[in-house]
Amino acid sequence: MPVNHTDPRSIENVAHLYERVKKVIPDIEWPIHAPHIAAINELKREKNAVILAHNYQTPEIYHCVADITGDSLALAQRAVDTDADVIVLAGVHFMAETAKLLNPDKTVLMPDLDAGCSLAESITAADVRRLREQYPGVPVVTYVNTSAEVKAECDICCTSGNALAIVESLGSDRVIFLPDEYLAAYVAEQTDVEIITWQGHCEVHERFTAEELESFRAGHDDLTIIAHPECPPDVLATSDFVGSTAQMQDYVLNERPAKVLMVTECSMSDNVSAGVDDVEFIRPCNLCPHMKKITLANIRESLESLSPAIEIDPAIAVRARAAVERMLDVGRSKMTEVAA
Repeated sequence: MPVNHTDPRSIENVAHLYERVKKVIPDIEWPIHAPHIAAINELKREKNAVILAHNYQTPEIYHCVADITGDSLALAQRAVDTDADVIVLAGVHFMAETAKLLNPDKTVLMPDLDAGCSLAESITAADVRRLREQYPGVPVVTYVNTSAEVKAECDICCTSGNALAIVESLGSDRVIFLPDEYLAAYVAEQTDVEIITWQGHCEVHERFTAEELESFRAGHDDLTIIAHPECPPDVLATSDFVGSTAQMQDYVLNERPAKVLMVTECSMSDNVSAGVDDVEFIRPCNLCPHMKKITLANIRESLESLSPAIEIDPAIAVRARAAVERMLDVGRSKMTEVAA
């Protein structure tokens, strides 16, 4: 018998989830979210589906319906291991494409196909081909924040968390690094490899300034500033720690700074602070307009209709998948070295 997703008993069954988010979601908002949360969690069981949610998703998605959470690397790695028939990507379009590349036989749903990324839109496959002509024989590393078409033209992918390891794994004196100019500059500071860059920027991270951070520091004693490497170099120089979203989260959980300012998309602070009682979060609020296109309502609609589904041209998918899998192979190799 089909489940009645508006049954009050179903809504009561998710009441315990409010405990996870009560610090960051007001009481008055929970009755709006609860029916969707109840329906989504029932639909996941019906459809044998899992929800992958990026760290920038809102708390009601991240803590109440997601099965797998993390940064781009974590989502890519764990997407491979799921036994579900359906994957819903609560993130942006390139992440859904990456999940589909790694799970070609599964249904991968993107609740809003217009949830894009300024980095992905900053470069095309034709741009990569021109760079290869300009720098013959130089390997091309592409950030996962790119389309499948761009990945297909590259040698290997990377994320902000493993970019340095990927660049150095190639054994080349020169590397083309696409498309994030600021992440490339951050990697270049840590390696002797010559980095050839592209002028792509994240529209969220590029808005932060060193002056803004210094004003926060002046107003708060004992403030620790941690920043994402997609930020401009002067912002990184002003910060106390630089890392991927997963590394930023680990820093807060392990170091427990008295006050922390996370220089990244502002839902990240909400998601981390929801489970941390002894750290004060100072919040500069730069929202990603693309991440915020994903809502409980359209996740529910996507599961009900099993659409929109991500499809990738098979010829492109074969080449793009190889670039992503090479990245994952480097990670597995590093883990083997550590274990040994």
